[in-house]
Amino acid sequence: MRCMIVYTSVHHNNTEKIARAMAGPLGAEVVRAAEAEPEAVASADLVGFGSGIYFSNHHKTLLAFAESLPVRQGGKAFVFSTSGRGGTGFHRKLNGILAEKGYAIVGEFACKGWDTYSVFKLIGGLNKGRPDGDDLERAAAFAGGLAGS
Repeated sequence: MRCMIVYTSVHHNNTEKIARAMAGPLGAEVVRAAEAEPEAVASADLVGFGSGIYFSNHHKTLLAFAESLPVRQGGKAFVFSTSGRGGTGFHRKLNGILAEKGYAIVGEFACKGWDTYSVFKLIGGLNKGRPDGDDLERAAAFAGGLAGS
């Protein structure tokens, strides 16, 4: 099974750390959204899409990349994110784009990340040190559970 992980990680490499932790159990190729080729991604059996969360959505670079994908019926994808708050509730927009492109969402993962965006920088940020070792282990376990998808 050919797996890819497409991500955008901007400020503290929070999402890149999670993407790389997930890549191991899946044997996945990891590529930044800004450098990914839509046709190559569309040909993978399973694709992960992730970024930090900005104003309740994934990063605009990742959303634009998802919009650029060709329609592919029967594609499988998982969605992940890091944010100051954590939680998969921020995945709706990306999930919708991927569904329109023919992808079935087979899993979602979210964890807290060090967040110094906007006003949080005034107080030194939220969740300094996250994602931590436990978060990376949870990400790897999540990905391991997808290996048979």
